[in-house]
Amino acid sequence: MLSNVMTSALRATATLALMVGLSNTAAAQTAEGYWQGVQKSGNLRCGAAVAPPYVMRDPATGEYSGFFADLCREFADALQVKPEFVDTTWDNIVAGLQAGKWDVSLALNRTPARAMAVQFSIPAMEYQISLAYNKENPKIPAGAASVADIDKADVTLAVMSGTAQDKAISAAVKTATILRLPTNDETRLAVVSRRADILVDASDTNQLFTQSNPDWAVALNPKPALAKQGVAFGLPLQLSASDVEVVNIFLEERVATGHVDALIKKAVDDVLKAGN
Repeated sequence: MLSNVMTSALRATATLALMVGLSNTAAAQTAEGYWQGVQKSGNLRCGAAVAPPYVMRDPATGEYSGFFADLCREFADALQVKPEFVDTTWDNIVAGLQAGKWDVSLALNRTPARAMAVQFSIPAMEYQISLAYNKENPKIPAGAASVADIDKADVTLAVMSGTAQDKAISAAVKTATILRLPTNDETRLAVVSRRADILVDASDTNQLFTQSNPDWAVALNPKPALAKQGVAFGLPLQLSASDVEVVNIFLEERVATGHVDALIKKAVDDVLKAGN
């Protein structure tokens, strides 16, 4: 009798385990990823902080342009949803992603500190920080090659607050004054008006500045480099590896075929045309 009871109990336990296993498998197979949720909502929300030529915004129309804005639209097309741009600042672009205010952050530099708060796609491009200034400025030595060469008490450096270049220059200078401003336009104006001596920005962004002011503006890529990092989509920290892979696969082909380079060239041309 005891043997029969034990046998029945074992069979019941085995049956229950099988049912639980099948249930878990079915749940795993039907569980939705993050991008399936985006598809259900119908909108891909892209956190956008202005930094030409990565992200630009027409103040009259509110229309976004720049090559990362283009990539946002293309990724939305890949998901078969509509792109939705959410205006933010560089001070808030990580916090907003953490708070779920948007699905991806555009043109985010890959840094260890940020990687503890959000995830990243593979880089769409590599960038470094440069120093743009008036070549006639007597405060900047003719042979300047490093940050140390311009780190003087009477030198003021303009930088966008909260950006990767802000963090990099803040860690590098010991004597010069850092003027932190909220927008790219304000940092440029500070140098044009001589409120600041040097514009600290991404090398390609500073290239736009020097090309727009060829008579007096020059740029220096300091050695050793201030920073040399990948620029990528910022992604929510909770994304699964398979969700991150979706974005990586999207970017891999576009980088490898030169499509991203073409988008960058178009964005640079658009900025230069707008300045003429």
